[in-house]
Amino acid sequence: MASLKLPEVVPSPTQDSERLRKAFQGFGTDERALILVLGHRNAQQRKEIAETYKQLYDESLIDRLHSELSGDFRNAIILWTYDPPERHARLANSALKAKKKGIKQLQVLVEITCASTPNHLVAVRQAYCSLFDSSLEEDIIANVAAPLRKLLVSLVSSYRYDKVAVNLEVAKSEASQLHEAINNKKLDDDHVVWTLSTRNLFQLRETFACYNNLYGNTLEQGIKSCGNGDLEALLQLVILCIDSPEKHFAKVIRDSIVGLGTDEDSLSRAIVTRAEVDLLKVRFEYYNMFKTNLDDDVTGDTSGDYKDFLMTLLGR
Repeated sequence: MASLKLPEVVPSPTQDSERLRKAFQGFGTDERALILVLGHRNAQQRKEIAETYKQLYDESLIDRLHSELSGDFRNAIILWTYDPPERHARLANSALKAKKKGIKQLQVLVEITCASTPNHLVAVRQAYCSLFDSSLEEDIIANVAAPLRKLLVSLVSSYRYDKVAVNLEVAKSEASQLHEAINNKKLDDDHVVWTLSTRNLFQLRETFACYNNLYGNTLEQGIKSCGNGDLEALLQLVILCIDSPEKHFAKVIRDSIVGLGTDEDSLSRAIVTRAEVDLLKVRFEYYNMFKTNLDDDVTGDTSGDYKDFLMTLLGR
């Protein structure tokens, strides 16, 4: 359910590189040409363009974009041009190195681990090591306080089975164990962490459903009853990203555009990272949740090349 639209006949990487080079030359930059090329190519095609551009002109496409552009448009199109594992590795590093590391900053780690495929998570960890000379786990341990550290290290270290495999008896048993941990207000219990970080997503969704059926409220509601701390908030994010990632990203987009000012970083991250995954589902959930059109809200809260680029990724 990706929103990205590709041309029926895709030009060669050489043709695209030449068109990008032309957009950079002369008086000013032809931003529309950049959007027309990069905004209508998938991850593999963008990777080939970047490699070809480097071979043809002996310069990094990312570096050239950085020098030619500015502001939110520059940040968004560079984020889009990165290979997806490198993109998420850089987002994770920025979150871990931020002076303030609240739930808003750390939620990107939850998105990587709970709203991505196991193979993508492995690729992100490899990219992280190559880029920053340390592992993602090391930097979480060095930069995140307990008890969030324990949950996040477990999440990034796991490799979930990615096929449909559900055991109803296991789901009932683990729903019961989660309920016991909530009653005892021990949300950092080893079993809670182990269950949420290692079980496959289909099994966990069955466990969440069993919890609701057995105890008359959702697992999220149970966790909320334990308090309003960072661990409770992080666990709620984990559950939402596992159970319905499209609802999570709809909420990220909504939160980024309501209130005073726009959180362009969050808005760009949500649209850029999901354009090739499930952005059409995100749009559908956005309307169901907020009774307003996502495209109209994004258009009303952005402007210029930045708006045009986001709308291109949204398929408009």
